[in-house]
Amino acid sequence: MRCLLPRAAIAVLALGLIALSPMTESPNIRGCANGVCTMRMTAPQLLARAAQLVQERRFDEARPMLAALENAPELTMETRFLKGYVAAETGDLDGAAKEFRAVLRDRPDVTRARLELARVLMMQGHDSAADHHFRLAEEDEDLPEDIARTVREARGILRNRRTWHLNIDVGFAPDSNINNATDARTVAFPFGAGTIPLTLNEDARRRSGVGQTASVSTGVRLRMSDGVAVLLDADGQLVNYKGKGADDVSVLLAAGPELTTKGGSRIAVQATGIQRWYGGQSATTGGGVRVSYQRNLDAGSRVGLQLDVRRTESGFGEQYDGWQSSAYATYERVVHRSAIASGTLFVRRDDLRSKPYSSTELGGSVGIGGELPHGINAGISGGISRVLFDDPLIPMAPTTQWGQSRKEWRYNARAYLGARGIRVLGFSPSVSYTYNRADSTLDLYQTARHRVQLGLARYF
Repeated sequence: MRCLLPRAAIAVLALGLIALSPMTESPNIRGCANGVCTMRMTAPQLLARAAQLVQERRFDEARPMLAALENAPELTMETRFLKGYVAAETGDLDGAAKEFRAVLRDRPDVTRARLELARVLMMQGHDSAADHHFRLAEEDEDLPEDIARTVREARGILRNRRTWHLNIDVGFAPDSNINNATDARTVAFPFGAGTIPLTLNEDARRRSGVGQTASVSTGVRLRMSDGVAVLLDADGQLVNYKGKGADDVSVLLAAGPELTTKGGSRIAVQATGIQRWYGGQSATTGGGVRVSYQRNLDAGSRVGLQLDVRRTESGFGEQYDGWQSSAYATYERVVHRSAIASGTLFVRRDDLRSKPYSSTELGGSVGIGGELPHGINAGISGGISRVLFDDPLIPMAPTTQWGQSRKEWRYNARAYLGARGIRVLGFSPSVSYTYNRADSTLDLYQTARHRVQLGLARYF
C-alpha cells in the first residue's frame, strides 16, 4: 500500500504543522542584476515556502530550502517533519522513519509525526510497530474525523494482513536471589510439643549471582477466510548461571483458530504445550488449552480476557503433579498520547496431588509505560496477590506454624528504561529492575529478590 492516509489529509497535516511558525511578512527583495534576482527571507518565511513546495510536490526545489533550515534550530521539529515527508514520498522509507522518529524523540506528543511514522512503518511491512503508533495517535481528541476514520481502517488492514512476528531479547542479569530461597539461617521446626531451630545448608539459602538471559517470542497467523485464522505461537526463555543449580529454561507452544467478529472482537482457542527445566532437570511437563478474548472499546482503550487450563507433571516428585488453571482480565488505555496504562485482575488455582502444595491465588497489578523525550521508552508496574494453601505441611504439629495452612502475601514491582533511538544491527539497549517478595507464615518460604537486567532487544 503506497499511501495510507488520503492525500488531502496529508496536506492538512503538513500545513497545520507549519502554522506553528507563521510567515508574518513578505520576503525582502534585494534587487536584480544580469537577469538574476535575489531576496532575503527569514527562517519562518523559508519554512513556509518549503512547505508550499512540498504540498505542490516540487520536492527537488524544496530540498535546498530544507537543508538551509538546518541552521535554524528553533524550527528543527518542523524541518524534520517536512524532510521525513519528502523522503517518504520519494521512496526513502528508512530516511523518512529516521526523521519522524527524531521528531518524536523530542516531542512524543506530536500526533502528526506519529501518524506519518505509522504510515511509513506500514509501507515497510513493520505492521506491529505501525499499529502501536496508530493506536497512540487515535487517542488525540483533536484528530479530524476523516483522519480518525482512515486510521481505524488502517488498523483493520494491519490486523488482517499481519502474518508473523518475532521479538528477541538478550542480556545479562545481576540477581540477589538466583534460587529464590530464604535468607534465614535457621527455621523453627516442630519437635515434640514445641520446635527446635534447624540450620539450613547453603543450597537451601539465598544465593546471588550474575546470569546470562535470552528470550524469544514468535508467532505466525495463517488467514483461512474472512474473519478466520490459525495462530501458531512459540515462546522461550533462558537464564544461565554458573553451574546448573539455578539454570532456568522454559518453552511454550500454542496453536489454534482465531475468530474476528464484525465488531472487531477477537476470540482465540489454542492447544498449549509447556516444558520447563530447572537446575538441569525436567521441572514441568504438560499441556492444555488457552482461550483469549480481546475487544477495542474506543479509540484509546481495550479489554482482554484469558483463561488457561493445563495438566502438568513434575520431575521433582509426584506430589507436584496435577492441574493448573488461571483467569486474567486486563484493561488498557492510551494516556497523554504517548503512554499506555493498564490494570489486571487474576485468579490462579494449583490443584496438585499433594494438598499442602495446592493453592488458590488472587491478585492484581497496575502499570504505565510509553515514550519520553530523547527517544527514551520507560515503564513502571507493580502488583500484589494473596495465596492460600489447602492443607498444613505437617498436620501433626497443630500448635506451630507448620500445623497451619500456609498463607502468603506476594509483591512485585518492575521499572524499565529503553533507548529505542539507539540501534545497533537493529538492537536497542535497555535496563530493567524487578523486585519480588513473599511474606509467608512459614519462615522457610519468606523470600525477597532484586534483579537488574541489562539487555539488547529487537522487534521484527
